[in-house]
Amino acid sequence: MRNALKEDPERTVRAVAQMGYQCVEFYSPYYDWSEVQAKQMRKLLDDLGIRCYSTHNNETFLTHEAIGRTRDLNGILGCKYVVLAHADPKPGPDGWKAVADELNEAANKFEPDGFRVGYHNHKPEFVSADGQRPMDILAKNSKASVALQLDVGTCLEAGSDPVAWIKANPGRIKSIHCKDWSPDSGKGYTVLFGEGVADWKNIFAAAEAGGGVEYYLVEQEGSRYPELETAQKCLATFRATTSKG
Repeated sequence: MRNALKEDPERTVRAVAQMGYQCVEFYSPYYDWSEVQAKQMRKLLDDLGIRCYSTHNNETFLTHEAIGRTRDLNGILGCKYVVLAHADPKPGPDGWKAVADELNEAANKFEPDGFRVGYHNHKPEFVSADGQRPMDILAKNSKASVALQLDVGTCLEAGSDPVAWIKANPGRIKSIHCKDWSPDSGKGYTVLFGEGVADWKNIFAAAEAGGGVEYYLVEQEGSRYPELETAQKCLATFRATTSKG
């Protein structure tokens, strides 16, 4: 929904709420909203009965200089989780340990105000380097309170097992990006939810049995349909798969 959100945030949120989505996650451009814009969005969310449990954030949003604004905007929006959307550390285990330190430091600053910090994986975090996967380094070296937001599609593309990852990190998979993936040529992430190789039944079972999941987010990278139609089709399949909503 990135293009639609850029064009008209309020109309886009209203559209997905009317489809039946129960929560949204705003990505980094939210940081450019004024306090008035953030309050208008919060009012719309409340009026529609939809929640924003988390935001996706650049590393700069967690720095000492920016953390106050990040905290204020997330507070206005009613968020619980401030998720680091991406990291670009120095190569090797020490680089990823530094990212874990960054997450721990941010958690120490946000938690007294009732927020939790999280990390969103991409493919490289699940690709072994020097005999270790970066995600294992992050999980081992970050506080247990740091949420590990699982992007299923990128985990699969890296050749990792999302069910095994969830079971290996009980209580830390607070949210899941429900993005499918196909190894077929020309498909990749463009397949809709339920059309790829993800074993959603067992992923959801593991997440709810001990993973600690609190909410799911549908993510789509590319589609053969327009954005709003894509969102609607994915939600219909999600509901059929989980019997939720």
